[in-house]
Amino acid sequence: MPFIMLATLIDMMSIGLIIPVLPAMVGEFTGSQADQAYWYGAVTFAFSLANFFSSPVLGALSDNRGRRLVLLLGFCGMAFSFLATVLATAMWVLIAVRVVSGAMQANLSVANAYVADITPPEMRARRFGMLGAMFGVGFILGPVMGGLLGAIDLRLPFFVAGTLALLNLSYGYFVLPESLPPARRRAFEWKALNPFGALHGLAQTKGVGLLVAVIACSGLAQFVLYTTWVLYTTFKFGWGPLENGWSLAAVGLVSAIVQGLLLGRLLRRFSPRRLAVLGLLSSTLAYLMWGAATEGWMMFAIIFVNLLGATVAASIQSLISQAADARNQGQALGAVGGLNSLMAVIAPTIGAPLLAMVSHLPQGDWRIGAPFYFCAALQAASLALAVIHFRGERRARLAG
Repeated sequence: MPFIMLATLIDMMSIGLIIPVLPAMVGEFTGSQADQAYWYGAVTFAFSLANFFSSPVLGALSDNRGRRLVLLLGFCGMAFSFLATVLATAMWVLIAVRVVSGAMQANLSVANAYVADITPPEMRARRFGMLGAMFGVGFILGPVMGGLLGAIDLRLPFFVAGTLALLNLSYGYFVLPESLPPARRRAFEWKALNPFGALHGLAQTKGVGLLVAVIACSGLAQFVLYTTWVLYTTFKFGWGPLENGWSLAAVGLVSAIVQGLLLGRLLRRFSPRRLAVLGLLSSTLAYLMWGAATEGWMMFAIIFVNLLGATVAASIQSLISQAADARNQGQALGAVGGLNSLMAVIAPTIGAPLLAMVSHLPQGDWRIGAPFYFCAALQAASLALAVIHFRGERRARLAG
């Protein structure tokens, strides 16, 4: 665990560095707020589309060749992406770089498979929470650094992020051990090249069922949030890279506290199923409140109130991991990564136009929150589907 946690921390720091400044960099190549929202959606779409087609393949490759190789490939792709962005002089360059970067990365799903390899089923929710805590710490440090550096020069965070990715590549090559022994590896299947086939296989896994739809709706809400957060706060409150960096750091702080300190205690009191339901309810309300916020400080207050929202991913991932057998962890969690990537593909096509439609409204207008109201509706659907699934499981156990 210490090895993969440190690799994940460095990974998320490098990603967090660029989030507060990438929308502003896109704005350098556009002439209006509406164009900025559309083209930022296009840049996000390019990465997500490439990642959708590559994630199941990389997950299956990690089942065949080991997790370490695929993680190193992802670190290499990140380093290329960040350092090439420093040199970008046109919008098409940004889009091309994000396509290559998305095709090479499956870090999240492979890191989760790594944890599943070394953890007994009953401890996986807690271990996924520990990994999530590293994401949180990375999101505390990265966005703050990105905001501070971006206030000096918009390209400086990309250079620092690329340097961190190269550091992670070196650490992975020389230090990170392999988690998957040869005896537990499986042959690479060409059907893994079909991302929709991997999703079908995930849906057919016993015990998963409607959880696929829960992941889809919840993931789409999350990625619409990611796509629109920085531009939303810029349009509604006049925030710049520094303020956005601090807001994202607050998200990371909550994630680190909940998943690193509170999740174990919560799991002793609630099952992963109950915790997932409570988390979905909490995040549904949070999306509504973020959309209706009229002052910038309210965004921070809602982040800290939505503690249970940070437990959803670890809870659902632990249930899916327990449903898959030991030889298919990479493929199953790679399919989850592919499903999330598909939602990330769809999100910019919804979030960016919604934000562009309201970009002309004056600062503080409640209608600028349109993307967040859409997220609340999606999360409410996730909540309803999860309740239906868990009740069906309970009836099946009682009948058996």
